Amino acid sequence: MVSLHPVSTGLASTEKAMSGGLELAPAVGRVSIVIPAHNEEGAIGAVLATLRDIPHPAVREVIVVDDGSSDRTFEIAEASGVRVLRQPSNRGYGAALKAGIRAATGEYILTMDADGQHRLEDVLKLCDAVSGTLPADCVIGHRTKLMHSPLWRMPGKWFLTHLARILTRKEIRDLNSGLRVVRRDVIVRYMHLCPAGFSFSTTSTFALASRGYRVEFVPIQVERRVGKSSVSLATGFQTLLLILRLASLFNPLRVFLPLSLLFIVGGCGWTIPYLLRGQGVTVAAMLAVLTGVTLFGLGLICDQVAQLRLERFE
Repeated sequence: MVSLHPVSTGLASTEKAMSGGLELAPAVGRVSIVIPAHNEEGAIGAVLATLRDIPHPAVREVIVVDDGSSDRTFEIAEASGVRVLRQPSNRGYGAALKAGIRAATGEYILTMDADGQHRLEDVLKLCDAVSGTLPADCVIGHRTKLMHSPLWRMPGKWFLTHLARILTRKEIRDLNSGLRVVRRDVIVRYMHLCPAGFSFSTTSTFALASRGYRVEFVPIQVERRVGKSSVSLATGFQTLLLILRLASLFNPLRVFLPLSLLFIVGGCGWTIPYLLRGQGVTVAAMLAVLTGVTLFGLGLICDQVAQLRLERFE
């Protein structure tokens, strides 16, 4: 393993802080940077050169995960002197991140893209965020530029972000930013829920926000990526289904209760005019109310099952 910045007492003075009589760990060497890469020969060399030239004392190592690239991504990354893992085939963005996280030795995992979007100064911001006392469990780079993605993707991003805010009841400023730093022991706990594809970032944000972890956002700027993105409309639809599945896992009543009330109130509202005219209750109204009651009962059952499942991981 080639460390980006060796850990030694002569590198920097040890940070100490007392909180309630508890001495916090030093900031030196706490962060492992994990970079998934698939056919990124046009940008990976410059990205790694930038990280190597201006290291941060909190950075312990840089790990590049080559996700079955068919170009020279692996050779360029290996020549840069960082640690490189190679997937035998293209398994997906999330699968590459999982491999890097499992191999990392740092207390925190900083993930960034290999396509040149992320700036060094923003990487340093996230390193600083976990270098002080009592850092957050997860710090996410919030892309402040209005059009940080292609125009056709922005409505979907807006919808998914606001849906996640409603379901988690948390202020989520950027749902799927690839530049983030998270405690390794926390993300490992939920990696089994994260898919192998592009929705890894979305899933981890939703999971940590839902379970009450301290998630903070740091404003960043992104550059135009080198190469072409493989994100499609199908990716957005899969992400929507994933968010609903996670909501059903972590807090099922947030999904089933509104649907239940919608059917019950709708059924009652439908039958009121008929009752006022003395025509009794319609079959459609009865079905709507029964559907609402059934959904409420199903939500209670799912909630109990979710609590039993979460006991295994928390």
